[in-house]
Amino acid sequence: MNIAKFKPAIVYTIYIASTTEKVWQALTSAEFSRKYFFGNAVEVDLRVGGAYVVRTADGSLHISGEVIECDPPKRLTMTFNVNWPALIEKLGPTLVTYEIEPFGEVVKLTLLQSHDRPLSDDILSGGRQG
Repeated sequence: MNIAKFKPAIVYTIYIASTTEKVWQALTSAEFSRKYFFGNAVEVDLRVGGAYVVRTADGSLHISGEVIECDPPKRLTMTFNVNWPALIEKLGPTLVTYEIEPFGEVVKLTLLQSHDRPLSDDILSGGRQG
């Protein structure tokens, strides 16, 4: 996949009273992700080329992808392919990057959702809520 042609469509920044290590763990472990990701479990093989999988509470595949960049606890980039038949063709591949950095006594978490094509606002609205 040529990620050079992907352009950010959503940039979301939040400040969290935590450490970079705890935020990293929350983004990469099933145990923590269930608490804030609608009950879904994130499973990540933390190496370039490793699998990125999100499963629903019943264990069904929700999202799949591949790790593109992994620099714990600072940056994680992966492909993000939804398992929603009605959107697969319209959405195409998504590239998601988490940037984690200390910001004084808190952590600044920035999410970039990038696409290789222009998308309508109704399709992007789901990413803005997640």
